[in-house]
Amino acid sequence: MIKVIYLLLCVLGFVLPYSQFVPFLLEHGLDIKLFFEQLFANKISGFFGMDVIVSSLVLWTFVFWEGTRLKMQNLWVYVVCNLLVGVSLGLPLFLLMRERQLEQQAETLGY
Repeated sequence: MIKVIYLLLCVLGFVLPYSQFVPFLLEHGLDIKLFFEQLFANKISGFFGMDVIVSSLVLWTFVFWEGTRLKMQNLWVYVVCNLLVGVSLGLPLFLLMRERQLEQQAETLGY
């Protein structure tokens, strides 16, 4: 059941952010300067921007620490998902794949 929840969160984590990002891209193109100007346009948006940046760093640390511990492959994929979409995709995707890895290890050990 938890894997289904993680999968649904992956879908939401992709669709919701991109529902805001695609219109920006269509209107302004990939204007990085404008993107950061709007991201930090006021204290509240700056609060959310800083939260996402720190959350991303936490995610990368967790992915490489936990992924290495569990001998997971292609850990870079979760960082790329984080950079292309955000923590909202990178984290549930990693947790989904982590759950699969834990199940495979349990089967191998006969649990």
